Amino acid sequence: MAMEKPEHSVPFGREMKDAHFNFAKNYTPLNHGSFGTFPKGVRDHQRELQDLAEARPDTFLRYTYPDLLEKSRCAVAPLLGVSMDEVVFVPNATTGVNTVLRNLVYQKGDVIVHFSTVYGACEKAIDSLCETEHIERVCVHIDYPEEDEDIISKFKSTVQDLKNDGKTIKLAMFDTVLTFPGARFPWEAMVETCKNLQVLSLIDGAHGVGHIDLTHLGRVGPNFFTSNCYKGSVPGGEKAFGELFKKVSTVDPTPYVCVEEALKFRDLACGGEAAVREYCEHIARTGGKRMAEIMGTEIMENKTRTLHRCCFVNVRLPLVVTNGPASYDTRVEPAHEQGVVNSQANNKISYIRDTDASEIAKWMTERSIKDYETMIPVKFYGGEIWCRISGQIYLELRDFEWAAYRLEEMCERVSKGEFKAVPV
Repeated sequence: MAMEKPEHSVPFGREMKDAHFNFAKNYTPLNHGSFGTFPKGVRDHQRELQDLAEARPDTFLRYTYPDLLEKSRCAVAPLLGVSMDEVVFVPNATTGVNTVLRNLVYQKGDVIVHFSTVYGACEKAIDSLCETEHIERVCVHIDYPEEDEDIISKFKSTVQDLKNDGKTIKLAMFDTVLTFPGARFPWEAMVETCKNLQVLSLIDGAHGVGHIDLTHLGRVGPNFFTSNCYKGSVPGGEKAFGELFKKVSTVDPTPYVCVEEALKFRDLACGGEAAVREYCEHIARTGGKRMAEIMGTEIMENKTRTLHRCCFVNVRLPLVVTNGPASYDTRVEPAHEQGVVNSQANNKISYIRDTDASEIAKWMTERSIKDYETMIPVKFYGGEIWCRISGQIYLELRDFEWAAYRLEEMCERVSKGEFKAVPV
């Protein structure tokens, strides 16, 4: 796919990976969504800042750092369509979620509503509040591939039922892009719905800044928003709000003040935010479809095709979950409506017991690291085994093809019962 980039920039794909990133030569990075990474230039800039801090610790932390931090807040604010006074940095999105949750005033019986796709650490934070503040949490169950309008409808129905029972809904928490399955969530519509229902909204935008376009966030106007810049965090508020998060003492603050350098790389080396998003969404979508063709399966998608307006793709593995006996066959599965299947014959399919499915998914994730120099998140979800692949500027189609063949190898190993062996 032709991308418009500056004249002397390196093409996206393998050349970008080799020129600008620190990956081991034989490592294939397919899981950017978990921990992200940063270019060599940003790494070098951070180390220069760390040297400055070590050379004159008091000077750096008391005088140099506050000025650099303000520049970083000014730099990231336009990405969110907000003013610098509404942006602060905290260690990660989960810290931001906890900061919000633990600074609200609760009454006994207040309810926090979230979805079944909530990130695990955020769910545990709510559970902790339920123990200490005597509040309740209510989970709205959704099964992907789900239509956006159905998600909103389920949320409205849940809130109405709670109000009919005399409950007070204090807060609704939801994502921009889900962790697993990796799919875009209708967060804009959810914010509007929360406003109409007079419910506070907290967005876990861990997969937000740099992943999807958030320049309209200020206009959408959630009550609270937190995100990750490595894949700092940025919740919103008032002018004095920034002063609360400025002093960090002995914590290394240099990642916060590398934002300008990171955005400079995305602009000068990559052609800007829109070019990065366009490529990452494109390679995720086309790469995922190619993986599905190779394995004879499908990608996860809904009828309105809103799930993959992001940099993730979910591909079903050729493992059929059954409550009957496990077996190995060469039959071809029938086509599914929402995805893409291979028209070629002789795709091998393993039939696995439902009681083994979660164990197999965990085993495949671990083996991808230990045996194949990569990391592919694999999970048992909705009665099927799925993998999530992250599209990124350092990947190209052949990386997705390679991933499909490695997954096929692991599926064959599963069929032989290797997942039951003692782990090495």
